[in-house]
Amino acid sequence: MLIALQDITFEFGARVIVQNASWHIVPGDRVGLIGLNGTGKSTLLRVINGEYSVSKGSVEKIRNLSLGFFNQDLLSFESDESILEVAMTAFAEAQQLEKDIERITKELETNQEEALLIEFSDKLHAFETLGGYDMRHRSAQVLEGLGFSTADLERPYSQFSGGWRMRVLLAKLILQQPDVLMLDEPTNHLDLPSIEWLEKYLSSYNGAVIIVSHDRYFLDRMVNKIVELYQQELHHYSGNYEDYEAEKDLRREMQQRAYENQQDYIRQQERFIERFKAKASKAAQAQSIMKRLDRLERVEQVDNGPSKIRINFTVDKTPGKIIATLKDVTKKFGNLTILENTSAEINRGDKIALIGANGKGKSTLLRVIAGTEPMTGERIGGHNVVSSFYAQHQLESLQLDSEILDELKSCGSGRTEVELRALLGCFLFTGDDVYKRIRILSGGEKARVALAKTIISQANFLLLDEPTNHLDMNSVQMLIDALAKYDGSYVLVSHDRYFVSQTANKIWEIVDGEIKEFKGTYAEWEEFKKRQADAAKQLNGGNDNRKKESKKEQPAPAPAPSQQPKNGNTPIDKEKQKELQKQQRAFKQLEEQLAKLNEKKASVETALNSPEIYADKKRFKEVETEYAEIGKQLKKVTEEYEVAFEKLMELEG
Repeated sequence: MLIALQDITFEFGARVIVQNASWHIVPGDRVGLIGLNGTGKSTLLRVINGEYSVSKGSVEKIRNLSLGFFNQDLLSFESDESILEVAMTAFAEAQQLEKDIERITKELETNQEEALLIEFSDKLHAFETLGGYDMRHRSAQVLEGLGFSTADLERPYSQFSGGWRMRVLLAKLILQQPDVLMLDEPTNHLDLPSIEWLEKYLSSYNGAVIIVSHDRYFLDRMVNKIVELYQQELHHYSGNYEDYEAEKDLRREMQQRAYENQQDYIRQQERFIERFKAKASKAAQAQSIMKRLDRLERVEQVDNGPSKIRINFTVDKTPGKIIATLKDVTKKFGNLTILENTSAEINRGDKIALIGANGKGKSTLLRVIAGTEPMTGERIGGHNVVSSFYAQHQLESLQLDSEILDELKSCGSGRTEVELRALLGCFLFTGDDVYKRIRILSGGEKARVALAKTIISQANFLLLDEPTNHLDMNSVQMLIDALAKYDGSYVLVSHDRYFVSQTANKIWEIVDGEIKEFKGTYAEWEEFKKRQADAAKQLNGGNDNRKKESKKEQPAPAPAPSQQPKNGNTPIDKEKQKELQKQQRAFKQLEEQLAKLNEKKASVETALNSPEIYADKKRFKEVETEYAEIGKQLKKVTEEYEVAFEKLMELEG
């Protein structure tokens, strides 16, 4: 056991967070800590971290336990060092040893005493044990996994925005490899590729992991236990979030059945008491039954949890068949090309999820569709289209001196105050909260008000940029239910894969400046990408193990249904066949280059792991420079390899 919370009670001011709660954390635990917003999940993590003391019970930890806590407060950290240097502070002990070794190396030039040589040898061994020789490589690897480019690694930490800073600090925490890793909403700062990387990393993490997250898709993939903080108690469940929901339903059903059976029993006994308590022959028996009922441990009626208020969109007008058309659109920011001569069409009934890595231009494309972003090319709006755009950075339309309720009344939706208050309750504004002025709200609260305004706008076309940020799971589910019944069309950007999987019937990606459309759900798109990845493995399968095999054509990936030939008599395109053969030769050459570079890289890594080379500072610098150069070449050839693969896929499809 790593940590034991024994019958703890913790009050935050006058408010009780947990009462008589217990929780044992053991090696290998992957725990999802869940609960409604405001119940105190983050506070409970701080109790475990030792920032707060409990008023009753105890928090026991094994000796020398290392804890890592990823949370919003980390943003107070400032540094002008490069992000690589910031991440490498995870190796503080190894870095100190590195300085000691450098100092001793200089001393050895004039002093060859045995004691100094022994100290030098000991420190070299300790440096190697702590991973000092590959700390730079590992730090770069984790940062790039979290979405940074190789060029970004030397940029100062101070130049990055809050979301990217959080990624740097998450990288540092990961590199520290604590016994217990506590992550408070880690996916809020990550795009889809980075979330997938984090999932792969955590799946093989040796320590225990506690995750607070509203991303149920992430929890389903990551956790093997759920701890729910509800009504000041901790409720423990085995399995992931999906298992938790099933087990909770079963527990509630059994509790309700036990409650109803006990109530039937109590009513029968009370009828007997009422009927016979005045009769001398039955009075003693009635008295005995009364005492038995007083001692009876009552089963509580099932608490149905937060009220399931329905969010409903209303549409004022029915639009034409085409909502919007983009023709030969190009959008650039200086030397950065976002869109280049790309075209797309949005039809009535389309529910499009625009996904991909940060920096690809998803939010820019939303603004292009909305007609608010200058670009070259043509944007043609459809007939009778009434649009509403929700974006977290576009909150200027909120009247800062208005109260929240008045802000919604001003939209002219015709809804009653009761309906508006119910809607605000879905977005976590309850009771007197609705009378708060917009001016005093946090950024997240303003975003929720803006989303509520979008819902009552009566628009038939919605543009939604990260609408689930700042919502708890209950509110996200309500939004999903509302969008399922919505009669209009929409394009949304979200990194919440569960939300996307439940709301989209088309997937858009921006690839090399083009809008790539996949007609299908997120689950179908994932399966399609998996087929592509499997095909890539087959094409690359001979890279290390099949060099001596005879040349043969690799199997092509299964084309999407719309790409299947209509019959088996399609004439052979000789020009296409020539181009295909040319691309196959180019692809093979790139494979061979990659193999050689990877071999060279492995050889240099072996050299860098040798203590002897570190004693020779000049030689060490040479090898380190060579390693960096190989990294650049690998990146360049890998990019060429991916482009060649895409062309090969198109030709073979």
